[in-house]
Amino acid sequence: MADSDSKSVEPAGQQTHGINRRQLLLGMGAAATFVSGGLPLTTAEAAAKHDHSKHKAQHEKLLNTVNNCLDKGQRCIAHCLVVFQEGDTKLADCAAKVHEMQAVCDAYSYLLTANSSYSKGYASICSQVCEDCEKECREHDHHVESRDCAEACIDVMEEIRRTFG
Repeated sequence: MADSDSKSVEPAGQQTHGINRRQLLLGMGAAATFVSGGLPLTTAEAAAKHDHSKHKAQHEKLLNTVNNCLDKGQRCIAHCLVVFQEGDTKLADCAAKVHEMQAVCDAYSYLLTANSSYSKGYASICSQVCEDCEKECREHDHHVESRDCAEACIDVMEEIRRTFG
């Protein structure tokens, strides 16, 4: 039989050329040892060498404000749906603007969480959509959900101005 390091025997008796799983794992272990300078790193050593500066949102107050607006928008749309079920469609434009706001703010929340380089540029889009949503919700501010959504949109616009000027 040929050298077992270069061939493996398949269950059906067929031989294949290449490396086997054992050789692959040994090679990976050797490579890891080489990369770490000859000694394996402990978990604490690996954590100490790891850069944690990007693990936390750099604009945390803005992120929290955007997420609050998303929450208020969900409550507003839920209220609009109840009103629709009762046969009143006067809040249809409000629901549409809130729906747009939620799509944009959801994406913006993700960009802020990821510390994206697009956060500053996307801020103007988010601010414009929040402004449009706030105007529509103000027309229905006798509904507490619409009023709360409008206020949350204002908070986002103000926080964007504070954060990015």
